[in-house]
Amino acid sequence: MRAAAWCWAVSPWQDRITHVGCIGVVFGQRTQLWWDLPVIESFELLRDIYRVPASDYTRRCDELIAILELEPLLDMPVRQLSLGQRIRCDLAASLLHGPELLFLDEPTIGLDALSKLAVRDFVRRLNRERGTTVILTTHDMDDIEALCSRVLLIDGGHILLDDTVEGLRHRVSSERRLILDLAEEGVAFSDAQVRLLRREGRRVELAFDPEKIPAAALISRLTAQYAVRDLFVENPPIEEIIAHLYRQNQGQA
Repeated sequence: MRAAAWCWAVSPWQDRITHVGCIGVVFGQRTQLWWDLPVIESFELLRDIYRVPASDYTRRCDELIAILELEPLLDMPVRQLSLGQRIRCDLAASLLHGPELLFLDEPTIGLDALSKLAVRDFVRRLNRERGTTVILTTHDMDDIEALCSRVLLIDGGHILLDDTVEGLRHRVSSERRLILDLAEEGVAFSDAQVRLLRREGRRVELAFDPEKIPAAALISRLTAQYAVRDLFVENPPIEEIIAHLYRQNQGQA
């Protein structure tokens, strides 16, 4: 994600008003909307606070209402919104003044699956089409995999690592997972080039290193030896990678 141009021209502590006029913020557990006012009135108050020209406000507001499907919510008091509805309205509110940088603090916490997907899709579109720089802080590892091109791992206020998701994976292990659904239960399973992680009924979960044996070669050999009903290959869960890196750092401290 590109660096916002204002970063090189504005010092936050010397010119606070200019600085905050260039950023937007969304908090998963707090809102910048007025609790007892209809959503649209909160938007209009924010327009005045940020001194957004009427033509710019109308254009951005109409676009955000359409993209985030807010039309049915505009006349509802904020206190009557569901969490997912409120987050969508907060996203729109944070962008009415056209910020170059958007901070998202746990934006999907507590959201249902459909609301999470809607938020992620909007953030990707915002970065891709408008070039808005997005800084996301989250404990939801799925958010990281879905959205982040760059990951900063922080512990105790210090940056431990700055890398891509794939870069973090390679720091821990190049292993991948192969999950097999066998045709029968109780089949004796043994292979020197894989590590058996777990077995539940007909399902067998294996770890293998694609640098030592390609996935295609491993699958070909195993399907020739065993009756396999289904299979799929995946990366280890990102939670395991992050947890390993934190444990590694604590061991070095």
